[in-house]
Amino acid sequence: MSVAKPLPHESARLHVTGTARYTDDIPAPAGCLHLAFGLSEVAHGTLDALDVSAVRAAPGVVAVLTAEDLDPMPDCSPSLHDEPLLCTGEIHYAGQPLYLVVADSHLAARRAARLHRAEVTERDPVLTIEQALAAEAWFDGGPRVWVDGDVDAALTAAPHRLSGQIEMGGQEHFYLEGQAALALPSEAGEMHVLTSTQHPTEIQHKVADALGLPMHAVRSEVRRMGGGFGGKESQGNALAVACAVAARLTGRACRMRYDRDDDFVVTGKRHDFRIAYDVGHDDRGRVLAVTFRHWTRCGWSQDLSLPVADRAMLHADNAYDIPVMRIESWRLRTNTQSATAFRGFGGPQGMLGIERVMDHVAHAVGRDPLEVRRLNFYADARDASKGGRTHYGQQVTDFCLNAMVGKLAETCDYDARRKAIADWNAANPLLKRGIALTPVKFGISFTLTHLNQAGALVHVYADGSIHLNHGGTEMGQGLHSKVVQVAADRFGCDVARVKITATDTGKVPNTSATAASSGADLNGMAVKAACDTIRARMADHLAAIHQADPADVVFAEDAVRVAGAEYPFEKAAAMAYVARVPLSSTGFYATPDISWDREAGQGRPFFYFAYGAACSEVVIDRLTGENRILRTDILHDAGASLNPALDMGQVEGGFVQGAGWLTTEELVWDHAGRLRTHAPSTYKIPCASDVPPVFNVTLWDDPNREETIYRSKAVGEPPFMHGISVFLALSDAVTACGEGYPALDAPATAERVLGAVHRLE
Repeated sequence: MSVAKPLPHESARLHVTGTARYTDDIPAPAGCLHLAFGLSEVAHGTLDALDVSAVRAAPGVVAVLTAEDLDPMPDCSPSLHDEPLLCTGEIHYAGQPLYLVVADSHLAARRAARLHRAEVTERDPVLTIEQALAAEAWFDGGPRVWVDGDVDAALTAAPHRLSGQIEMGGQEHFYLEGQAALALPSEAGEMHVLTSTQHPTEIQHKVADALGLPMHAVRSEVRRMGGGFGGKESQGNALAVACAVAARLTGRACRMRYDRDDDFVVTGKRHDFRIAYDVGHDDRGRVLAVTFRHWTRCGWSQDLSLPVADRAMLHADNAYDIPVMRIESWRLRTNTQSATAFRGFGGPQGMLGIERVMDHVAHAVGRDPLEVRRLNFYADARDASKGGRTHYGQQVTDFCLNAMVGKLAETCDYDARRKAIADWNAANPLLKRGIALTPVKFGISFTLTHLNQAGALVHVYADGSIHLNHGGTEMGQGLHSKVVQVAADRFGCDVARVKITATDTGKVPNTSATAASSGADLNGMAVKAACDTIRARMADHLAAIHQADPADVVFAEDAVRVAGAEYPFEKAAAMAYVARVPLSSTGFYATPDISWDREAGQGRPFFYFAYGAACSEVVIDRLTGENRILRTDILHDAGASLNPALDMGQVEGGFVQGAGWLTTEELVWDHAGRLRTHAPSTYKIPCASDVPPVFNVTLWDDPNREETIYRSKAVGEPPFMHGISVFLALSDAVTACGEGYPALDAPATAERVLGAVHRLE
């Protein structure tokens, strides 16, 4: 079998030798032009006049496009059609594009884009949650409310009650490769757009709409991205549209990329949240009812904020069977960058809310937080007649965290380390240690049901080589590698026979974004369907020759065996070709058994859940708030892993990124709405030295109970939430500094840790 093997990434050699081509590496035709946006320096106001005469006169400038030059104004929004390519009079955030420079070099375009003079009637920006609520600035017509049971009665009847609040910041995607696009005009006004995007079809749609063309006249292509993390799901639209518009105007190829500072200032981030909670519980810490209020700053446009906030609500239970729950979610409009998709897509924020509740309740009843967590877990179950039911009505029939957490607690020696940490803290007045073991239960599927589909195109050539395309995109996560393994396994051949090329809307139409952790689930099944169609045709032909049953034809070990005869795979392919057997097929897959009513907050939005648990130990300096991760142990559920090496890498990287969100990565806007943390010098992502020196990752060996591709499970987003264990370990360390609950906010920077220490002293 080719699946379940720890094979290297299909582009690994290209990556390490520096020969892998990304969007900005693709050679362009002679005379290619370069683009840059001129950006607003204020966050809120009216653009009264815009003088770009100096921009037009700058060296190397070929053209300057303002809103007056674009009629109609192209829209770049993935949802509400509220993102004009250029400012149309109302300035919504500092960094909003005002005009577009077209020049003969990247440097010339960037230099010219600083030369405009703008007359602006400034207004006070809406930046905070309080300001947005006061201004009644929100999306979705007000708060979305889901209720499961009589919350007021349950809270009143509970033996104990507590309340609190947690704030969690946003996060910059900080992909290694920034946003980039290249538009190549062709005959009859058609356009070929090469982009760094997770959603080629959306690029195709937005460019076609901007140019007034049918979608078949626009071809969108992406070979690979240097990281995406959700930041290239919708944020690449503006660059692709700008390049296409300029290419049509000039008749020349046009390319655009953001420098890192511009990428920070222009593009959206993870949504920051404030979550307030009111909890009823018993003497042991069993949660009987909880009310959550979510406030999230969405930025200036709607983008994907509604489904992000919905997923935060969907994951407000995480791994816990809460009998009664009410969630109220406010999606607030502010004069900041438009918050967008980011790994976990709201799930991490919702999970952190309930994890804070469990931690707070454990402190209130004087029990180990792990004991309280396990007390509140769903019951393990294998059928819909048993197990728990979520607050949105989905039966939890695949819960395995009771066993997983028990295993991790044993292998990481949790109990002994908890005692050793208590002894350490009693003996050391300045350095305090903390430990936390936290679970993850993450739903897999798009909550917009129709997106749960995928297509593929597979060719077998007469020499036995195989060429395939599918609708997913490669951003370093190894999707193409897994899909190649699937194809090789279906044909029983060596993976070296299989070639995968760029994702291309001209080959596979109507693609969904590579998001929601569903890339391998959807596209793997589509490729399997296409391969099985071709394999069945080949089997029918060979069986007819040997007067055998097609079911007895075996594809294995790079050969095809039938009725005692054995043919090398290339010979079998050649025989089929000569016999005029069609060796090309499409494949399609749609996720079964899912439905979702977001208005009612009821249904089965997820095909299955992915699980995991992480235990982290930290140390803090109570005089400075400085801290360090000492050790992390993770046990993660990848089902029957398609590629354990790639999945282990995803778990490790997801954990580090999640820990960064909750510890060092702090976004800061000043009072005027200008982002001050807009470069690596001021925004601190984790580096190699931040990885715990003891870092143990193990995959839970249990096939998916649902019929996914080879019974595997998605592994893109779920590991991100393991970073919560670091945050709660820091909270545990702060608890050793005095009396009371620390109520630590995120990111738990050294300053915030120090502030929490001072509150307890």
